[in-house]
Amino acid sequence: MPYRWTDTSTEKTLRLWPHQSLTERGFAWFIGATAAMLALPLLALLGSPVVWILLAFFAAAIAGVWRAIMVNRRDLSLHEELTLKPDHVRLAHIPPTGPVLEWEANPHWVRVRLHHDGPVENYLTLSGNGREVQIGAFLSPEEREGLYDDLTRRLKTA
Repeated sequence: MPYRWTDTSTEKTLRLWPHQSLTERGFAWFIGATAAMLALPLLALLGSPVVWILLAFFAAAIAGVWRAIMVNRRDLSLHEELTLKPDHVRLAHIPPTGPVLEWEANPHWVRVRLHHDGPVENYLTLSGNGREVQIGAFLSPEEREGLYDDLTRRLKTA
C-alpha cells in the first residue's frame, strides 16, 4: 500500500503518497524504446535530405513524451501526513506546488468515516473540530478501505 506508519514514543505519523509505477530504470527503458520505434522510419530514408525534416519531428516527439512524463512525476510528488499525538491530530496535504493545506483536531473527537455514497467509491473522511476533510483521495477504493480499518484502530489507541 502506498502509505507507511512511523511510531515513536510520543506520536504516530502516517505518510500517504500516490502510486508510482514508473521507476527511474523503467523511465530510461521507455524513452529508449520510444526513440527506437520512432527512428525505424528514418532508416529507410538514410542518405536522403528528407531525413533531416523527419529528424526534427522525431526530436519534438521525444521531447514531448519526456516533458509529459516529467510533469506527471512532479504531480505525483504530492503527499499527505497525518500526525497522531495523545492530545492532538494534524493532517497536512502537501501538493507539489502551492500552499500546504492543514487540519487539526482533538483525537478524542475525531471520527473516521468511509462513505459508500460519496463522490468516489469508498470516500474516506476525518471529521472533528467542526470540519470534515478527505484523506487519501489519490488512493484506490481498496486502499482507502484498508486505510479506514487502520485509522479506526489507531485512533482508538491514541
